[in-house]
Amino acid sequence: MADSLTPTTVFKCLADDNRVRMMLLIAREGELCVCELTCALDESQPKVSRHLAQLRTSGLLSDRRQGQWVYYRLHPSLPDWVLQMLTVVLETNQHWLSADAKRLEDMGERPERAAACCPVR
Repeated sequence: MADSLTPTTVFKCLADDNRVRMMLLIAREGELCVCELTCALDESQPKVSRHLAQLRTSGLLSDRRQGQWVYYRLHPSLPDWVLQMLTVVLETNQHWLSADAKRLEDMGERPERAAACCPVR
């Protein structure tokens, strides 16, 4: 699915502030769970999950389950142009993402905390 992404599909998905922030945080971190994104974005779990589902359905993200928890990462088949775009946007807009990154960093030991706070509902 990710290999058939068109610019229109990608830009429509990224036109939402929360979805683009999620994509950039995931690109920055490699992989994040729902509670990490909920904390970083300061948004409700249902809202974060709804946006993640849209990004996954579009082929921008993939997920993996580990026990009860779901972790999201960039889809491994993303076209190079999408990866390059995300890299450039992330590198040139660190200030825009700084509050989200700070909240994420303030979570402390995220893997342990994630395991304790992200059960799939």
